[in-house]
Amino acid sequence: MCLHTDRGRSLTSKLAITDLDLHGKRVLIRVHFNVPIEDSKITNPARIIAALPMIKYVFDLGAKTVTLMSHLGRPDGKANQRYSLKPITAQLEKLIGKPVTFLPDCVGPQVEAAVNSATPGSLILLGNLCFHIEEEGSAKNKDGTKTKANPATVEAFRLGLTALGDIYVNDAFGTAHRAHSSIVGVKLPQRTSGFLVEELDFFAKALEHPVCPFLTILSGAKISDKIQLIENMLDKVDVLIIGGGMAFTFKKTLQGVPIGNSLFDEASSEKVAALVEKAKARNIQLVFPDEYVTADKFDKDAKTDFATENVG
Repeated sequence: MCLHTDRGRSLTSKLAITDLDLHGKRVLIRVHFNVPIEDSKITNPARIIAALPMIKYVFDLGAKTVTLMSHLGRPDGKANQRYSLKPITAQLEKLIGKPVTFLPDCVGPQVEAAVNSATPGSLILLGNLCFHIEEEGSAKNKDGTKTKANPATVEAFRLGLTALGDIYVNDAFGTAHRAHSSIVGVKLPQRTSGFLVEELDFFAKALEHPVCPFLTILSGAKISDKIQLIENMLDKVDVLIIGGGMAFTFKKTLQGVPIGNSLFDEASSEKVAALVEKAKARNIQLVFPDEYVTADKFDKDAKTDFATENVG
């Protein structure tokens, strides 16, 4: 049995990069360069490599300049050289075969001047978006509390980003669900998805013309990022498998399973019961893991083992 409701506007109706005339335009691309860096060296360049086809495509279609913006790590709204994007410059130059201009900041008069005066064919990498509290809208303090950004400075930050391009492209599929300024706040007349549209096409086919029975696997760290997604998927699927870090919030809340130092989203745990009730009402099977890989620390050299709910 497949469960289908009114799905609203089709995902495939979204404007795509292939629909636009890029000739002579300043193209501002939101990429996902949140890559692991150790001793100023990138240990896994997969996300940079994934962005290359989009960057090359934009230049091939005659873009005047391409400006890339990304976040890296969690600097909590303050400049922290530990999370500088500068080490990415050399790796990107090597991979794409052309010079990359790195700007330490991502907004402001100096950034605007550098972008506007760049020679045709220039590739520019902006400084870490998250050095500004206005990117995420809030920042975590040392005591665990959060400071919210001033709405006026958020708007100014968004206008600063908007000034850097004629066309905005979101090619950061991994962060496209977040309501961050670089995702939702760039108010250019032409905004489009990059080659992540291929992912959207896949989702469109899966959601609008599913093969039944319809099974979905959701994973990740935070339930809070995916509450709305889970609720929407419960209108469509027959089986929902929940894994990754978010599974621990369900396991502890529903079954009282000890989870040690594993992730627990306390705020979202209050919504777990309602999600489960909705699944039961719609006769949807929810599946959670019952075997785990454990580690003594979050590190590549961590000592690992296996555990179940009863052993480990």
